[in-house]
Amino acid sequence: MTAVTDQPMTPAAIRSAELERQIAVDPGRFRVLTGDRPTGALHLGHYFGTLHNRVRLQDLGAEVFVLIADYQVLTDRDVAERLGAYVEGLLLDYLAIGVDPARTTVFNHSAVPALNQLLLPFLSLVSVAELGRNPTVKDEIAHSRQAAVSGLMYTYPVHQAADILFCKGNLVPVGQDQLPHLEVTRTVARRFNERYGPVFPEPDALLSAAPLLLGTDGTKMSKSRGNSVALGASEDETARLIKGATTDADRHITYEPATRPGVAGLVLLAALCLDRDPHTVAEEIGDGGAAALKRTVTDAVNAKMAPIRARRAEYAQDMGQVRDILRAGNERANAVAEATLTEVREAMGMFR
Repeated sequence: MTAVTDQPMTPAAIRSAELERQIAVDPGRFRVLTGDRPTGALHLGHYFGTLHNRVRLQDLGAEVFVLIADYQVLTDRDVAERLGAYVEGLLLDYLAIGVDPARTTVFNHSAVPALNQLLLPFLSLVSVAELGRNPTVKDEIAHSRQAAVSGLMYTYPVHQAADILFCKGNLVPVGQDQLPHLEVTRTVARRFNERYGPVFPEPDALLSAAPLLLGTDGTKMSKSRGNSVALGASEDETARLIKGATTDADRHITYEPATRPGVAGLVLLAALCLDRDPHTVAEEIGDGGAAALKRTVTDAVNAKMAPIRARRAEYAQDMGQVRDILRAGNERANAVAEATLTEVREAMGMFR
């Protein structure tokens, strides 16, 4: 996919570019861990932020693990009762975008006890103050719409460390906003190795071309903010959501993320779907105004999503097969987690 953002070359971006060169040479040396909390439908921000990278890395030959973080949904108490439906929805989305269960291990938290047991020694390596300073945790709390949050919310970055390190993942496709979580994982791995001996790699972040895709209200696209376009949305629903998106009073369309975030977010979304430069897309719309911009975005999104929607509908006709795919992934993840936990116990001098 063409890089279409105007992001500065931060140290993380420079490292990510070097990782891309290494992947091109030897993809088999990378073990990728990524995943989602089943708190609602996956959306276009997920797709361009990380989902397409999973399929790309899978197709290149990297070993990929995709986690459905059902235990972490307990931080969102209002969605726990719909957990089963959300898990199945994630599975359908994964399969629809091209995740191949023959090459990628898809599993869920609650089915892999050894993974979750890693949380205990990992928590001993991180202070309460460090957890409280994590900017992503603070942002999640601010948007949780709850009067109080559970202790699990604060341990979320360490649980994510267990997710990544249980399989000794060394590459994590993320958006820019997830970098603080990954730094916690790197800290946990480093401190464990220093205290008990070398067991874990310090995983790297692989940044996507569009790590911060904006939603229909001009802020970060997010399930919790109600500003997203779901991957499974119909053509009509997609058109309705984009029609209501925030723009501005300037009829001439330009791509200026800093000063025109609403317009720029729509331009970027069209550019990503069309695999084109956003400046070119904006120039072609020109004086067409918000109406022309939204038509362009709607057409681009619906064309991009059409084959994904078709595959999703096909898999949905046999949910028994879909559930079998998850069971097989859980078996594979359990074997890996048990081996890692055994190694951790030995390094810590514990006995069974």
